Amino acid sequence: MTPNEFIGCHEQEWNRLETLIAMHTGRRPAKPEDQDLSLAFPSLYRRACLHLALARERHYPPALIDRLDRLALSGHQTFYGKRSRLLHNTGQFIVHGFPALIREHARLFWFASALFYLPTLLMGLLVYFQPEMVYSILDHRSVADLEGMYSAGGAVEVNTGSGRAAHGNFLMLGFYIRNNITIGFQCFASGLLFGLGTLFFLIFNGLFFGAVSAHLIHQGSAERLFQFVIAHGAFELTAIVLCGMAGLLLGRALISPGRLRRSEALAHAAGPAIQIVYGATAMLLIAAFIEAFWSSGAYLPVTGKFIVGGTLWALVAAYFLFMGARRAT
Repeated sequence: MTPNEFIGCHEQEWNRLETLIAMHTGRRPAKPEDQDLSLAFPSLYRRACLHLALARERHYPPALIDRLDRLALSGHQTFYGKRSRLLHNTGQFIVHGFPALIREHARLFWFASALFYLPTLLMGLLVYFQPEMVYSILDHRSVADLEGMYSAGGAVEVNTGSGRAAHGNFLMLGFYIRNNITIGFQCFASGLLFGLGTLFFLIFNGLFFGAVSAHLIHQGSAERLFQFVIAHGAFELTAIVLCGMAGLLLGRALISPGRLRRSEALAHAAGPAIQIVYGATAMLLIAAFIEAFWSSGAYLPVTGKFIVGGTLWALVAAYFLFMGARRAT
């Protein structure tokens, strides 16, 4: 193949890659029709590298080799530089952005916490002193299953020689991820109902947790319950509150848009709300891993379980109180 034939076959691809590089480096504004073109960037970059190798092997004119060399170098910097920026931005969000965002909306966080934990406390006291009230939240079969799980030798027993088999942990991991994400999504997305849906799910989950906890305490299973939930609860319960907080942000924008139209206020609130959900989702995934592989394991005696769980609660609190505070200041 002559150099001119080689150029004729592939120049269109090179031009597309040059257009993408210019777009990603800001030398050309992005257009809606460029979305499909962006998806082709990796394949166009790889083919440009292949064409450069072929041109060198066939000893094509230096001008053509120089063009392909510049194109491959620019594509490499754009492609891998973009990935590096993504990793950098993700790290900055975890270390600085996420905790600073929660502190920025601290009042809403405490309001969401009250909506969750106050019903937990009230229902817990009610069920503890009037045990039959647990049936206002759970049916008889659910209560019986719950008692069986937390009885000696039950599904969440953590003493040596019992507990789920290793392969069962992976099955439970999938269940916990699905369950955690479902609850978090309900608390967040229902904020679009002017915040009423978020209020309902936060209060309901608080009532449920309070009823379950008090019933098991009344049944004498307090130790098994708390050694199972204390570690992953630091992430799971906090993340549920954060998802509720994000839902309340949306609801507040719809109820009180100020001088903006409701659609504009909602779009403005959606930015920080979605960022909060990103962070909360990561916490829910961490909680699912801990719940599946640690909470039901026999790695430590009971005292060790409580020490680890208390430490995780302290670390989560310290993260949101202090992480990134100096940079924000």
